[in-house]
Amino acid sequence: MLARKYRPTTLDDLIGQDSTVRILRNAFALGRVAHAFMLTGVRGVGKTTTARIIARALNCVGPDGTGGPTADPCGVCANCVAILADRHPDVLEMDAASRTGVDDVREIIEATRFRPMQGRMKVFIIDEVHMLSRNAFNALLKTLEEPPAQVTFVFATTELRKVPVTVLSRCQRFDLRRVPQSDLAAHFGRIARAEGAECTPDALALIARAADGSVRDGLSLLDQAIAQGSVEGDGAAPIGAERVADMLGLADRGRVFDLLEAVLAGQPDRALAITDEAHARGADLGVMLGDVLELVHTVSRLKAVPALRQSADLPEAERERGGALADRLSVPVLGRTWQMLLKGLSEVEMAPDRREAAEMILIRLCYVADLPPPGDLVRRLTEGGETGGSGSGALSGGPAQGTSQGTSASGLSVPGRPVSGNPVSGGQVMAHGGLRMVANGGVRIADPVAEPAPEPVPVEPAPEPEPDAAALTTWREVVAFVSGRDAMLHGHLRHSTHLVEFAPPRIAIRVDRAGLPGLTRRLETLLRRETGQAWEVRASTEAGQPTLAEQGAEIIQFHRAAAEAHPLVRAIFARFPDAILGAVTDHSLDDYGLPPEEAASVVLAPDLEFAPLDAELVDEDDLDVNDDR
Repeated sequence: MLARKYRPTTLDDLIGQDSTVRILRNAFALGRVAHAFMLTGVRGVGKTTTARIIARALNCVGPDGTGGPTADPCGVCANCVAILADRHPDVLEMDAASRTGVDDVREIIEATRFRPMQGRMKVFIIDEVHMLSRNAFNALLKTLEEPPAQVTFVFATTELRKVPVTVLSRCQRFDLRRVPQSDLAAHFGRIARAEGAECTPDALALIARAADGSVRDGLSLLDQAIAQGSVEGDGAAPIGAERVADMLGLADRGRVFDLLEAVLAGQPDRALAITDEAHARGADLGVMLGDVLELVHTVSRLKAVPALRQSADLPEAERERGGALADRLSVPVLGRTWQMLLKGLSEVEMAPDRREAAEMILIRLCYVADLPPPGDLVRRLTEGGETGGSGSGALSGGPAQGTSQGTSASGLSVPGRPVSGNPVSGGQVMAHGGLRMVANGGVRIADPVAEPAPEPVPVEPAPEPEPDAAALTTWREVVAFVSGRDAMLHGHLRHSTHLVEFAPPRIAIRVDRAGLPGLTRRLETLLRRETGQAWEVRASTEAGQPTLAEQGAEIIQFHRAAAEAHPLVRAIFARFPDAILGAVTDHSLDDYGLPPEEAASVVLAPDLEFAPLDAELVDEDDLDVNDDR
């Protein structure tokens, strides 16, 4: 495989990792090589390769056998040759994905006690170290913190967050980055020429994009492309982008541009013709939609950062056609297209037929292309002028499809006068105030004959003021003050807290056993933070008052007893023995079911009122409970 044949053997062979190479070279030059390394990054960027290069650099003795640790191992001494062949007795490589237990780590710890048999240093390379168990990590900590002088650990992982912080703090960490697409394409081109194959720049760009920053993944794809080219063209013709796209199951990049332009121009017939052609060639329309989504993102970046049009990381097609699309499209149109494609991709995955779902998404995109962005529509309707949008489609300026006279671009029917011209690309939407924005943000259809007087803007009621932090004079006010700031604390104050003493700024309370732990401290902290006063909340063992919830329940029971004792209710029960008294509501009570605090000292019998509210009142003396009627 190309991934094994062209595996880097020196630091100079590593591509895209300039920072790591520079630090390692300086460390060897200054004699400041760490005893433990943590290499992290996505798959295929060179973590294990870098670990083996470090092992060779530590054990290289030079061609004459007298050399010391160096950042440029010779590759010909016995140690270098043995490490390259994976048979050096002092370089032990362990896969933590298959050996996760503490016993495996104990074997490593035991091996650290012995001096190297052949080389200068014992190097332990543990790949996918995040797969080790918690006990295995704990067993390794002490040895990792104070290893013998002849031992070096090199860890590699793709999931750095799963590695305990105690391990990370004992290692020198290197983040191996994704290799840029331009570097990957150049690297693949050199390897292809060394293999006697010729790839076009567009083909190399497709392979580099599919590799997603991974050298190993890209080399595997390049290996497949070279094999395909050799079989089909006997190695004579260069491997083009079309052949690589077929191999990867991708649509041709130019056809992706054509599809996006057709969609944004509101041309469903052209868009479906492109998808039919792609489907006949074996392309997955779901993957093609993903390509369109990626292209929308590229065009949006080109519009946001025009300097990217000179970037070598983008292929020529993206720079030229993508830059032209970025000049002609607005950010709201691109954002709307992105959102619909993103939602559509999930629909494709759930649909029983991927092709049908993809085509429905494209048709939907075509028929919303002639709609202006919502912000533009509202602004123009507010100004009372024209609703110039993105044209019949976001790209072309022809008449919109599927729009008729009397209908605006937003789908609102305008009575009295037909819409003249294109309702999207500059047509007159309203005449004499046919549409008018109302206060709540909607659209009202006004009388087209007479211009009505402007409606007064309703004045929104002022919000009820929150309790003044400096005027918390009762326990109930304190609980209400907490309600909008800590919902959990408010619930426990209401249901499981008994007031023992209230003398602002000192409060004594008793919390039920099932109450919130640390409630007093939490309440004191909140009051001090929100009011700026030195409140003191202490716990007490005295019984105290009933909770607010218990007090409210007592009031409700009192009202219920009063209702049951009312002569009219007793007369109804006498006539209908199976009747049940429903909930008794007193609108004068607050949120806690209690009367206002200024009247709380005097609890009077409730003034009962029965539905329906428009019924005439009768005297109790006029009520004949024995009347059969």
